[in-house]
Amino acid sequence: MEQTDFSGRAAQLDAQLAELDLTDRLALAARLGNAVFTTSLGIEDQVITAAIGLARLPINVSTLETGRLFAETVALIAETEERFDLSIKRYVPEQDDIDAYAAQYGLNGFYESVEARHACCHVRKLKPLAKALEGAQIWITGLRRGQSGNRATTPFAEYDADRNLLKINPLADWSFGQINAYVEREAVPVNPLHARGYPSIGCEPCTRAIKPGEPERAGRWWWENDEKRECGLHVHEAASAIPQPA
Repeated sequence: MEQTDFSGRAAQLDAQLAELDLTDRLALAARLGNAVFTTSLGIEDQVITAAIGLARLPINVSTLETGRLFAETVALIAETEERFDLSIKRYVPEQDDIDAYAAQYGLNGFYESVEARHACCHVRKLKPLAKALEGAQIWITGLRRGQSGNRATTPFAEYDADRNLLKINPLADWSFGQINAYVEREAVPVNPLHARGYPSIGCEPCTRAIKPGEPERAGRWWWENDEKRECGLHVHEAASAIPQPA
């Protein structure tokens, strides 16, 4: 499928994917073109990695190793590779970018302002993501509608105009109960932090355990007040307006 067809195919694919199970959704995505799945090693992403590995699907699995991940997350990469006999490609930030950020904001300057936090996400996540998606026609993610209000309308397929590719969200309609059932059935390794109150896990300085009754993503960038806070990976460029360090 040519990239120029992507915008017109999204609505059709959204309806088509809705009728399929997880493995068939991923198999269809793989047939559409060069497919890349970017995993954060969270429980949803572990389910997708398991489905890819168990079905031996031709989908490239990548992760953004930001340099500030929990030790438990880093250890899970190798464990997952061994469990499903696949390779997870690591993408890391450039040291020059980290040094420039630290010179302008301080190494942990993301606590001081939304601008500084966005700039950190740009260096440690968005730039490595761009490398991970080079040459990709299909980007597979673990987004679910139940993760947050900001994701409540997540489609199965959408056209990402900023990156000129199709974004496939095969777990869009899955509940947390379905996620847990799959993990138990297929003996999927998961981050031990989930059992300690971390349903959504990002970089260690920017993630805390949630309190009873809080939304799943309340522990991400917990010092900010905006309930729709995101790192920018799943926000259109015009909306995210993420600054770069000078």
